[in-house]
This record gives sequence, C-alpha cells and structure tokens, in this order.
Amino acid sequence: MSSTDTLEPTAPVTTVKTYLRPIDANGLADFAAGGKANPARRGTNKVHTVMEGQYRSLSHVGEKHLVVVDEPLHLFGEDTAPAPGEIVLSGLGGCIAVGVTAVATWKGVKLSKLEVFLEGDIGNPAAWGAGGALEKTPLEMGFQAIRVKVLVEGDASREVLDEIVQHANFYSPVANTMRNPIPFEISMA
Repeated sequence: MSSTDTLEPTAPVTTVKTYLRPIDANGLADFAAGGKANPARRGTNKVHTVMEGQYRSLSHVGEKHLVVVDEPLHLFGEDTAPAPGEIVLSGLGGCIAVGVTAVATWKGVKLSKLEVFLEGDIGNPAAWGAGGALEKTPLEMGFQAIRVKVLVEGDASREVLDEIVQHANFYSPVANTMRNPIPFEISMA
C-alpha cells in the first residue's frame, strides 16, 4: 500500500457551535409591551446591609440572596470579599450582560459567548470623610472613569453584535444610574 492509499474514506469535518442558554423571548416581548404601555413603570430594589465588624458587611438582597462586602488589607479590611467599588462594577457588568442578552434575543441573534471586562478608577482621598482630604467635593470622589470591554460572539456579524452592545449600553439601567445624577437621600432609620 502506498502512502497515498487510504484504508477508509474520510468523513467530512463538522463544527458544532453551542449557544448560551436563551431567555424566554415571549416573556421578554410581554415585558417590553408593558413598558411601552406604561413608560413610567418602575420597580423597587431593596437591600438590607448589616455590618459584621471591621469593614465586612452582609447585604441581604430580596428574600434569598446574600452579598458579602469587605475591603482589602491595605484599606484596613480583612480581604474576605469584594470591595464596595468592585461590587458596583459587578452590578454594572451584570446589567450590561443582561441588556446584551435581551437585545440579542429581541433581534433574533443567538449568542455563543458573552463576557464583560470592567475597570474603574476610584478615588477616596477623603478617607470616607474620616480626616482625609476634606476639601474634596462629591464630584472629585468615587469613580472618576470606568472602562468596559464586551466580548460577544454569536450568529451575527461583528457590526450587528456591536450595534447590540451599543444599544444595550444606551438603555442599561445601571449604566445610566452611574452616568446621570439622581436624587439621593440618606437619613437615620
């Protein structure tokens, strides 16, 4: 047998592409119709935070979820959980991912990969108001810049996927909360 002879015919190579678990497109359409019928519709998120000690806190979210927050060692925490700013970025990343998923579903695009990378430059020169740079104003503290990169793949062109990402960003409740000043009040319980 020569090197050009084959024992078996070769089967064609097939590539199997898997997609992310889809959301309920009909439920999304019903939810969207409710927003169109009542543009002033709002929900209320509720969180109850309990301090454990040092900077570690437990936030009870709704009836069944728990979010643990701490500060790193260099900020006098125990480094047992993400810092508050990291939790904020996590919420932003989750909201953008939800939006991309919703818009892709609305446009009939199946996604095979969706990852959101976030970085935020945060300042705390006032040391939480505990004797630091007390001449600082609220606009000079907190996140000063946020950078987001979205890695998305699916059964659409890169241009369509970019349109989906930009659309989701424009309508993201959390991104818009961070971009826009909102009424904020705090008082003793």
